[in-house]
Amino acid sequence: MARTVALMIQIATGDPRPIVRQIVDAVRMKIATDELASGDQLPSVRGLAQQLMINPNTVAKAYAELAAEGWLDARQGIGFYVALPRQRLSDAERERRLDEAVDRFVNDVVPLGFAPDEVEARVAHEFRQLVPRKTA
Repeated sequence: MARTVALMIQIATGDPRPIVRQIVDAVRMKIATDELASGDQLPSVRGLAQQLMINPNTVAKAYAELAAEGWLDARQGIGFYVALPRQRLSDAERERRLDEAVDRFVNDVVPLGFAPDEVEARVAHEFRQLVPRKTA
């Protein structure tokens, strides 16, 4: 039987991303780092909305987007569950998204004036913080 997990995420009011995007990004990261495992049941739409003090429609939109992308399985009348692992995007789409993310990152970081080796070290450090969770 699947376990219902507490979804410990936070919404940042100063974040330029819409709340739906913040929820989607947080759930994706928790799945990608194995904080959420296949078969885990997410909190109900109303439950998460109450926890985050936001409109339930916002949570419903985020869950629907995650289900459409293959991260979650929606089970009618029961709730949302973490889907079994599979490649959710085509190789071409993965490459496109990586290129887009790298371009955004570089455009944000270069004007800050850090040396490339310092930026690379910080990025590598952040990846090392996530990878042990993924491989454990």
